[in-house]
Amino acid sequence: MASLMDELLLTMDGETEQYEKLINLNGEKKESIIHKKLDVLEAITAQEQAIADSLLELEKKRAGLLRSIAAVMGHDGEQITVSWMIDNLANQPVERKQLIDAKGKLKEAADSAQVLNFQTQNLLRQALEMVEFDITLIKSSKQAPQTSNYGRDAETTGNILGKSGFDAKQ
Repeated sequence: MASLMDELLLTMDGETEQYEKLINLNGEKKESIIHKKLDVLEAITAQEQAIADSLLELEKKRAGLLRSIAAVMGHDGEQITVSWMIDNLANQPVERKQLIDAKGKLKEAADSAQVLNFQTQNLLRQALEMVEFDITLIKSSKQAPQTSNYGRDAETTGNILGKSGFDAKQ
């Protein structure tokens, strides 16, 4: 059981480290979005994907370790959690304290990463809105004014002007 507990703690520390890597990458990601450095953003996204894959593997490993610990403790087949483990380790204060600390660090890192992801999502949404605004602005600069271009049925045609926007036939 002691080796399983040590391995569980190491796995949780590994997850915390991966979340901290994501948090560190987030600053670079924001800068690349703000300064429109798409090549840097692409590289960061690839790094984030590798970290996410690593987190998934560590999470699977943690779940497997919890299943093994449950079997050793006589709760085979039950779905136990780290919180359950903390509650049931009252007679082992050292392991309980280590588990509480590891859980706290992991939860704090995951929460921070979630907040930063939400901020980045909003930043990306604003950047897309700016791109849409620029596209609309460019389209409208090439479009004839609404009051000057009428069709046969007295409705505006909304035609787009030629490339130069200058009428040389006058």
